[in-house]
Amino acid sequence: MKIFHRARHRPSATWRQTTDRAFTLIGDGRYEDAGALLVMAADLEPWLSDSWFNLALLHKFRRDWEQARVAGLRAVALLDRDQGAPDWWNLGITATALQDWPLARRAWQAYGLKLPGGPAAEGPVRLDLGTTPVRLSPEGESEVVWGRRLDPARVEVLSIPLPSSGRRWGEVVLHDGAPHGERVAGGAAFPVFDEIELWAPSPVPTYVVLLQAATEADRDALERLVAEAGYAAEDWTSSVRLLCRACSESRMATDDGYTEHHDPHDDGDAAHPGHLSHLSHGSGAGGWLTERECGIAAPAGLVRLLLDRWVAASPTTRAYRDVEEVC
Repeated sequence: MKIFHRARHRPSATWRQTTDRAFTLIGDGRYEDAGALLVMAADLEPWLSDSWFNLALLHKFRRDWEQARVAGLRAVALLDRDQGAPDWWNLGITATALQDWPLARRAWQAYGLKLPGGPAAEGPVRLDLGTTPVRLSPEGESEVVWGRRLDPARVEVLSIPLPSSGRRWGEVVLHDGAPHGERVAGGAAFPVFDEIELWAPSPVPTYVVLLQAATEADRDALERLVAEAGYAAEDWTSSVRLLCRACSESRMATDDGYTEHHDPHDDGDAAHPGHLSHLSHGSGAGGWLTERECGIAAPAGLVRLLLDRWVAASPTTRAYRDVEEVC
């Protein structure tokens, strides 16, 4: 195939060496130095789509979405295949970050996805892609939570994140396309996607409270009560495990809060329940821990009202204390 009368060819050794060096620098976080090398590579091989795809990737890492769009468009213009190229997927992420919905639709369709509404559709891309785990703040105190996939690049957070992640229930995050680990739930494996950045914030604050719940049914009653009010409560004592990075980025079974398990590389302390525990005490030999650390995502004026209603329904088996807004 020829483009502007230039035949496609294999990149030169100098291009490959320059590009390899650039990605080494990217791995070290030296984006400015890497950018200079990738610009040099693009000057060496301007007819090569990989030259512009690599620049688009760099701009994505830097969150420079306007430049990522420019480089991404040049990359797809030089492609020698119709569908399935990662250049289109990367451009779809970029267009979603910019809320450039016509370009996002074009990118996902060119990649090979079927979108509802056809070419005349407008506004955000909306697909029913089910739930998936997403790693929040992957470059900091990362945390894997569950969310609803709104399209190929956005997830609405359904779990209640720990305050260390800086994220809230109901927020929408932009995520990368390459899976980074797996979580197994209900016998099915789900890929874990890394967050790129916050796409839409949530106005709903996160509270932490210590519950006295005599039984699992008491705990479940609170989660149900809050959900019926349109918000969320999550028993962090059961749902949260602190893992080393190697475990977090591997294939891990999801803790359902009922099955007793022990992860040998878990960084938690079994002697301390709550979000520091790596031993889930279900209905088995470990027994039920009456004191539960619970996260609640709800407006300030509603949190204590819901907790009081929960206690009033069974005052002999339920109590709470130390309500604190944490995020």
